[in-house]
Amino acid sequence: MFRNSLDAGYAEAARRRAQRGPDPWRRRLTGQLARGLVLVATGFLLVVAYHQTVAGRPEVSRVRAGLVTDVRDRQHETDLLQQQADRLRDEVSKERDAALAAAGTDAGAIDRLELATGTGKVRGPGTVVRLGDAAPPVDPVTGKPTGKNLGVVLDRDLQRVTNELWRDGAEAISINGERLSAISTIRTAGSTILVDFRPISSPYLVTAIGPEDLDRRFNDSRTGQLFRALASQYGMQVAVDRKGELTLAAAPDPQLHYARPVPSQSPSTPPSGSPGTPVPSSPGGH
Repeated sequence: MFRNSLDAGYAEAARRRAQRGPDPWRRRLTGQLARGLVLVATGFLLVVAYHQTVAGRPEVSRVRAGLVTDVRDRQHETDLLQQQADRLRDEVSKERDAALAAAGTDAGAIDRLELATGTGKVRGPGTVVRLGDAAPPVDPVTGKPTGKNLGVVLDRDLQRVTNELWRDGAEAISINGERLSAISTIRTAGSTILVDFRPISSPYLVTAIGPEDLDRRFNDSRTGQLFRALASQYGMQVAVDRKGELTLAAAPDPQLHYARPVPSQSPSTPPSGSPGTPVPSSPGGH
């Protein structure tokens, strides 16, 4: 251990440092300048990216606001056309009833068919089930939404409510003013719920005309218990109210789909020769 002492190595390292001398100031200055340039370039890129992002936000907001305005305008036009269609339908119904009365025909059968198909206006006592999206969870510090909102109303929730109301004796149902018929659909396109391909938004008002105790029947059902649990656990807005008199507009006239017989084709021209007689082959054939 003492024969191979490390003192010689330490001495050699000290001798080399003495010969080399301290680092030149230029080398230190060059390193500092390089680091400074890298930091400046990085900061410049971050500032440019931030300004581009901020500058693009007004344009995105403007485009979105324009689209929202267009949607509302089209919705307003659709509502006006629907009101006009309802007025014309009422006039047609009055003329029809007058013609049936003059002919001595009972119009009650047609009224019952309209009730069953949803093509006639209905008035009477009923119940309104109101469903609304829960408030999204937010970060207590930033105030921004965090996580997934489990209290959002889905299309299957509206399907459950309407099916339960039918079971409880409802005679007519509408969702946000859209009357349901035998061929109505409740589905989702993206994050929007469609009723017969018309978009609706929260809060969702499921209006049903039926027995006076329709609200009690719904609350006592498993569906009513399920939605009370959703309201308690996830904050979904649920309310069931009895109404003395409700009026539901008629559903749009359905597009009837029916089959037509295929026209028979003319018989093809038989080959030359009598039926059943084989056609001779060309010479040399097999």
